[in-house]
Amino acid sequence: MMDKMGINMKEIPGVEEVIIVTGSKELHVHDAQVSEINAQGSRIFQVMGDVEEVEKAKKTFSDEDILLVQQQAGVTKEKAVAALEASDGEVARAILRLTS
Repeated sequence: MMDKMGINMKEIPGVEEVIIVTGSKELHVHDAQVSEINAQGSRIFQVMGDVEEVEKAKKTFSDEDILLVQQQAGVTKEKAVAALEASDGEVARAILRLTS
């Protein structure tokens, strides 16, 4: 019946772990069973297994780096920290991100 509707489902063999990354945490699915469903050109993945939630480590920056970004870009501390996070701690990229 699924073939008539253009839906194809297959299991992906050999999957050991699936990691889903969000802004604040990671979901690690151990001993994962993964099925791929192809439906009208869309790929859908169904994941089952033992889930472990892992909090992402909060990046920290020196007060000097934060102050430099604040002064050079003329922004608040919160915006400076956000720009440093988005720039992987690279001060010059954070300043350019805020000023261009």
